[in-house]
Amino acid sequence: MKTLLKALTVAGVVSAAGAAVAGEVEVLHWWTSGGEAKSVAELKKMMQAKGHTWKDFAVAGGAGDNAMTVLKSRVVSGNPPAAAQIKGPAIQEWAAEGGVADISAVAKANNWDKVLPSVVSQQMKYKGAYVAAPVNVHRVNWLWVNKAALDKVGGKAPANWDEFFALADKFKAAGIIPVAHGGQDWQDFTTFEAVVLGVGGAKFYNDALVKLDQKALKSPTMEKALTVFKKIQSYVDKGAPGRDWNLATAMVIQGKAGMQIMGDWAKGEFVAAGKAPGTDFVCAATPGSANAYTFNVDSFVMFKQKDANNAKAQGDLAAAILSPEFQEVFNLNKGSIPVRTDSKMDKFDSCAQQSNKDFLATAKNGGLQPSIAHGMAVSPAAAGAIKDAVSNYWNTNGMSAKDAMAKIAAAAQAK
Repeated sequence: MKTLLKALTVAGVVSAAGAAVAGEVEVLHWWTSGGEAKSVAELKKMMQAKGHTWKDFAVAGGAGDNAMTVLKSRVVSGNPPAAAQIKGPAIQEWAAEGGVADISAVAKANNWDKVLPSVVSQQMKYKGAYVAAPVNVHRVNWLWVNKAALDKVGGKAPANWDEFFALADKFKAAGIIPVAHGGQDWQDFTTFEAVVLGVGGAKFYNDALVKLDQKALKSPTMEKALTVFKKIQSYVDKGAPGRDWNLATAMVIQGKAGMQIMGDWAKGEFVAAGKAPGTDFVCAATPGSANAYTFNVDSFVMFKQKDANNAKAQGDLAAAILSPEFQEVFNLNKGSIPVRTDSKMDKFDSCAQQSNKDFLATAKNGGLQPSIAHGMAVSPAAAGAIKDAVSNYWNTNGMSAKDAMAKIAAAAQAK
């Protein structure tokens, strides 16, 4: 009763036609860094403005592996949160297990089929019904460079891997850590897919890491990509193992490191630190991938709620996620771009505008590819097995590219 009265106070005067209904939304996510937390806070404000109670269920860990472990235990116990951050093929797997909520009525009322690209909307559905709400579009194949460090060594953003290593050598000679990296398997995997994309191109990337074609996985091109990938490690500092991605980004922000390969959520950290693109940092496509775009779409799967008021609050949450207002403020903070095709980009910085331009262009030329490192391309089982093989290679001295290639090809057959 106290919760309802509080909600009515927030909502203002209640008409005789019907009282405002307050509910609770428990949201499971792993957005805990500066720029991410600021973005989540905006969604919380919108829900509180509607009179609902926001229950934050944050589980730290950039790739969400920890969050998924917690979610499984909650679902098995029959007490799932209202919404959980899940994406890509994993949405279909969770939906197949049962327990997800059908939010098609919310989608229809808000014209989701019209404002979402079909490649995105199809991922949000299970057997034709919406079960998830997309939040944004991230470009994964970004290279971030400290502008002052770049100017100091007289370099420019590298267009290919030869230029990347030449710049790395300049940073090293200047006493700057060439590459900021966090030694976690998902960060290794992010770097690996960027190298495969840059060395082999979008078609090869699709054959090898989306279709998991054995011929491509065992090809000379893959061997070359693995050789380049391992060479990058020689430019990483000894403190990398176990480092969170945002701490690696901070190294670039502070000028301790020259560059970082990371998705555009890293830009949220630069912005939160008061840095501006072009002035304090440079954003460029990872070497060799200017005409390609690996994407990651964050989304929230909705789970069935036993309480009717909570179910209503859940619907309001889904609607709020795709509202033009939230899409703008969230993505301005997060570093990503809106998932709505009708979003205005005039308030976004040059990196986001370039991302949006490239997103639309690559969607037409075949360069738009789902990120395997971020759960958009293949089943979690296959992605997990390949990720383990990639990190094993990264962390094992003396392993040849040929041996690593064989292990990755074998891992790709995991079901």
